[in-house]
This record gives sequence, structure tokens and C-alpha cells, in this order.
Amino acid sequence: MKGQPHVLGIVLAGGEGKRLWPLTADRAKPAVPFGGNYRLVDFVLSNLVNAGFVKLCVLTQYKSHSLDRHISTTWRLSNVLGQYVTPVPAQQRLGPRWYTGSADAIFQSLNLVNDEKPEHVIIFGADHVYRMDPGQMVEQHVETGAGVTVAGIRVPRAEAKAFGCIDSDATGLITRFLEKPAEPPHVPDDPEVTFASMGNYVFTTEALIDALRADASNPDSDHDMGGDIIPMLVDQGQAHVYDFADNKVPGETDRDRGYWRDVGTIDAYYEAHMDLVSVRPVFNLYNQAWPIRTATPPLPPAKFIAGGSAEDSMVGPGSIISGTIHGSVISSDVVVESGSVVQGSVLLPGVRIGRGAVVRRAILDKNVVVPDGALIGVDPATDRQRYTVSSGGVTVLGKGVTAH
Repeated sequence: MKGQPHVLGIVLAGGEGKRLWPLTADRAKPAVPFGGNYRLVDFVLSNLVNAGFVKLCVLTQYKSHSLDRHISTTWRLSNVLGQYVTPVPAQQRLGPRWYTGSADAIFQSLNLVNDEKPEHVIIFGADHVYRMDPGQMVEQHVETGAGVTVAGIRVPRAEAKAFGCIDSDATGLITRFLEKPAEPPHVPDDPEVTFASMGNYVFTTEALIDALRADASNPDSDHDMGGDIIPMLVDQGQAHVYDFADNKVPGETDRDRGYWRDVGTIDAYYEAHMDLVSVRPVFNLYNQAWPIRTATPPLPPAKFIAGGSAEDSMVGPGSIISGTIHGSVISSDVVVESGSVVQGSVLLPGVRIGRGAVVRRAILDKNVVVPDGALIGVDPATDRQRYTVSSGGVTVLGKGVTAH
């Protein structure tokens, strides 16, 4: 956009997502459907595009076909205006090897930076559910003259041991970057709160290239952005923190301001969906001032017949409901037959629920078939013998499975 610095966006979307198995058995984590209409990658891309950053490369690697297809068919910007969102698969440009870490993924893709010649490079992850205006982070980065700016979210210090933690002074200069420390540091203005890294970074191009080259020549490095590149720039006094609490998004409410969720486990993914269908959800999908963008299939509106009903639920287009649904997220092209009950569940596109079936506290991946009279989520012991059951007791059926 006019007046903005020249920025290239790179989205790291090669995640394998082992903790989301079996939802990631056939797709990369950023391609996992979420919220009835979306895929996880749509959240970061929406944030970047809404902020006016329209030169975006999405680095893919693991089982990337559905992700590549989604980006190519959904995220079409104006070539005439020099805008693009393009998937970039691992190309083995530096030899016959795949990416060995997130920093190596950027290093092997430096041709993208060299071709675009940006002043700054935004490097964001693709796995989280949130709204953010990255433009405000870029503004701070330019004002401070930092080599890198790291987005930090305030979390209770007692819970920060699970994160990469940022120790900073009152000016925002990062003095230490600690990976899952036993004793997390606290923010300058609150002894009970820690800055956890969101995995979102803004680099000055020169600082990024210099750090990546130094890291690539270090045989002891894990070639990880958070584990190696950021600590290197911290040691050089070039790293600043951006407080996510300062970010203001159009249309936000006091309730959903600062919402950020890592849905990297089945239970976290499930609970984020249950929030969406609560009476007062924390995350507001209906904020049209900062929309989460995607492409919806050419399907007719949802249809309710033969006494079918849905309460405290979301129902996607093309779905035909004859049974009873409560507290559930129903994606597109789902059929729920008469006499069946779906409670507290997440049904992805193309699911079929037979007559008299019961589905409770479950996640059913695309095209799962639940035959007439089948029970899912009713007997946990039986479910564990047949399907995946999370530590929180959520039953998950993988893509295309026919239930017993």
C-alpha cells in the first residue's frame, strides 16, 4: 500500500502437526479445517492481507497437496497490481535435502527475498487462530531500528514454562530469549506475567540475511528461528519485543481483544471450536471490519427438514439436517439423518450421520460415515479400541473412515 515500507511476507507452513493426528495424517497442519469454513492458514493470511501486505510466500513441505491447492484456488490477488500469495514447496536449491528447521527453510528460499528486494521481511507461522494487524508491528520495528522484532503475548508466569520466553527491558530491547525455562522471566511492568513468543517476526532484510548465513555455517545449530536465529540477534543487541496487547484491530471487542490460540493438540482444537458455538464466544468470527477470508464452495444454504434442528451450533452451506444438533460445528455438505443426535462435536465437510446414530464429544474428519444406529463418544473404552481418543476424552475419526 502507498506509504508503507517495501515488505515481503513469508509464512512458515511446513508443519507436520503430529499432536493433531489423525487430522494431519493426510494433510499439513496449516491445511487442517477450522471453524466450519476455514483452514488454519486462512487466519495468518487474512491478517497479512487485511493489513495491506500483499506479496506473500507460503513455504510448504509436509503432505502439502491440499494446502497448495487451497492457496492456489482461494488466495488469488491482483497480478496487475503486483500482488501475490504463492505456495513455495521445498525445492532442494542447496543440495539434495529437505528443510532441516524453520531457519533452514528461509535460508533455502532466499531467492524469494533476493528477487523481491524488500526493506523488511515478515516471517509468521501458519498454525494459530487469532486476529492481528501486522502493520502496527512493522511500524514499531521501523521506529526502533531493530534488526528483528518478536511478537510477544502476555501469559501468566506460572504457565510460561511451555513457551519460548522473552526477557526485555523497559525500552523493549530483548536481553534474553529462553526456550521453555524452568524460571520464566517477567515483563518489566508485571512480576506475574511473562512475554511468550508468538512465533511471529519482522526482520530488517540485511539483518535476516546475515543471521541466516551465519547460522547455515554453524554445524552445531538446529537451524531454528526461535532456537537459533533470535538468540543470535539478541546477543547482538538487535532484537526488540512487540507487545501483542498493544495491537488494535478494527471491529474488535474488549472480550476478543488479544485472543490467540495454539490449536496444535486435539483438545486445544476441540476447545477452540466449543468456544465458537458458546453463547458469548471469546473469538468473534463475525467481525466484518477485519474478516477472516476464505473461499466457500458453491453450495446451497443449509436445509432443515423432518424436524431437524440445531441449537447453539454453526451449520455450513449444503448441509441437510434431519436429526438433532446441539453445541456443535457442522461444516459444509454434511448430512445428519432423522433420529440421530450430534452433541458437542466438530463435523468436517462431507460427513454422513445415519439414522438413529449418536455422536458426542467427537471430531469427525472429512467424508467420515457413521452408519445407522452407530455410537461415537458414548463408550470411551470401546472408542479407544477403534479410534483415536485424546487425553481430554475427545473421540477422533480420521479422514474417510467408516465407523463401526
